[in-house]
Amino acid sequence: MSPPPPKSICIKIIFLSSITIMASFLHFSPILLTLLPLLVLLSPAHSLTCTSQTFTNTPTKYTNCTDLPYLKAYLHWTFDPTNSTLLVAFIAPPAKPDGWIAWGINPTSTGMAGTHALIAMKDLKGSLIVKTYNVVSYRSLEETSKLSFKVLDSKAEDSNGTMKIFAKLELPVNMTTSLNQVWQVGSSVKNGVPEKHEFAPENLGSKGTLDFDKDAEGATGGGTTGGGNKNGTAAAQSGNETGGVSRGSGGVLGFLLSFGIIISLSF
Repeated sequence: MSPPPPKSICIKIIFLSSITIMASFLHFSPILLTLLPLLVLLSPAHSLTCTSQTFTNTPTKYTNCTDLPYLKAYLHWTFDPTNSTLLVAFIAPPAKPDGWIAWGINPTSTGMAGTHALIAMKDLKGSLIVKTYNVVSYRSLEETSKLSFKVLDSKAEDSNGTMKIFAKLELPVNMTTSLNQVWQVGSSVKNGVPEKHEFAPENLGSKGTLDFDKDAEGATGGGTTGGGNKNGTAAAQSGNETGGVSRGSGGVLGFLLSFGIIISLSF
């Protein structure tokens, strides 16, 4: 019985085989090979943007979307100045599976306190619902239907670890050019009432200005939410937060990360 090949030979075989597979996989593209180190550092979550998201259970077509800067949240929206209606689809993962998500408007300031919010959560029967609240303070909620805007319609969905709030709002005159938006996520609901969220920097920073003119034009400096994107294609089907871009990059990155693990373990 012949002795096993030296470890150095095994390492070379693994390395050369991996290089061959990778080169074939990338079709010998010099550009992709040059970008290989950068791709390895990325993750599918970082590849995701609002323009890759689609919606399956609503016929609404949202013309704009914004990658919100905190809590892995996204906002799709359409504003109609002729009747002052705002269509929104807010997407975010709750802090825990049985938690809640919220999006709202602060009619008087830019902070959390005073926000009139739509909160998606599960009721006592386990069904996903949307309730409206006045955020009296950072530690106090008041369920109410008396908001600074009219909620013409609302519903919630959940899939793949995220929740979504869909709503049609009628805005007052002082909110028809811009508004102070606030969003949040929490980890639990007790007796049908959302419990307080964490007070980490990203929770406290989840607020900004939605400017219907600047953000609709995709301005990178329009408001504290980081601007918006034209979203003519991301409007019709959803539930799939990963989208085409993330699916493709996830496959490539999965292979590249596996390749890196093989090499590091071999050495």
